[in-house]
Amino acid sequence: MLAANPWHWWIGVVLAIASGGAIIGVIAGYVQKVSATRYPGRRKR
Repeated sequence: MLAANPWHWWIGVVLAIASGGAIIGVIAGYVQKVSATRYPGRRKR
């Protein structure tokens, strides 16, 4: 029981970092997809 509290704390830290990275990745992918259709590069002209 003594190790349960720190163990759960580290799981929370790892999950928070992973979810933050996933949210940033989704936002970056959305912005990239939207800006690609709005401002097509030389390849799509």
